[in-house]
Amino acid sequence: MPGRTVVKLATVSAFVAASVLAVAPTAHADLVTHCIGTGGAVTVPNDLLVPAGQSCALTGTTITGNVTVAAGGNLVVAGGRVSGEIRVAADGYLDATETTIGGQVVLAAGGYGVFLSDARSGNVTVRPKGSATIDSFLFVEESTIVGTVNAGAGEVRLDRGTQVERNVSSTGTYYTDVHDSFVDGTLSVLNSATGSVVCGSAVRGQATFAGNLGGVQLGPNGSLDSCASGGYWGRDVSVTSTTGGVTVDDNIIDGQLTVTSNDPAAQVAANNRIRGGVTGDQAAATTNRAARMAAGDREDAGDQRAETRRTSAVQEATAAGDARL
Repeated sequence: MPGRTVVKLATVSAFVAASVLAVAPTAHADLVTHCIGTGGAVTVPNDLLVPAGQSCALTGTTITGNVTVAAGGNLVVAGGRVSGEIRVAADGYLDATETTIGGQVVLAAGGYGVFLSDARSGNVTVRPKGSATIDSFLFVEESTIVGTVNAGAGEVRLDRGTQVERNVSSTGTYYTDVHDSFVDGTLSVLNSATGSVVCGSAVRGQATFAGNLGGVQLGPNGSLDSCASGGYWGRDVSVTSTTGGVTVDDNIIDGQLTVTSNDPAAQVAANNRIRGGVTGDQAAATTNRAARMAAGDREDAGDQRAETRRTSAVQEATAAGDARL
């Protein structure tokens, strides 16, 4: 299957309304509900904690406070509602489907990953990896981000009609790809190890790609990934200091395209419509449709990693589901 990373996660079945819930009061804080196991259509009237190394799977659950997933924990929530924010610690995992998150989602340095599907949330942040050994991921599909996406590590992919109401920025990720999605602000991709692909998407603000090692592909017919169409760019687009190849094909750019200091020189196809013209060095147009074998390997690895973690989380939570509310 074409694509650098296409999320193929198993569907979570409905769960029995049972979970491990423990109350931990402190002198100056609200009560906190601890979740180990599975939970159903109940309301948690305070903050929720998934303890370190534990798994919690929720269906139709409303959480009126904030959520914390401690180190090595897993939270899988379907059809839920969280009034506050969700913070995920190192090696932690969040999987939210058909769920509304009123606040931000933050994945700590070395966090395992975040998967949002048909969800709605505030700002989404992936902290830089730092000294952690785990390389995070952020996969978002059919979702609305009411704010910004800011990623500093790992695999980042926005896909399948995802909408970001403000800016998308990444620095030092493994890759940052945008497929069939809409960014209402600016898009900035800096220093990605294997570059960036943007296909079938619209970006209303200025777009900047700089220092990407694996190349930049805007539209189809590039070497990084296969896709059907280019995109719309509402302002200037700049692709600079990039190695591994730059291709710009089948795009509408309502501004200027700048392609400078790229090695090799950028390939800008004749079928682009660029209102402000092109500045910088460019090579002859190409119709190369070959995709790298590494792209397929990366897709398989990413799919397996996310699916394994999700399946494991649900199994662990279900195994603990005989506990009481």
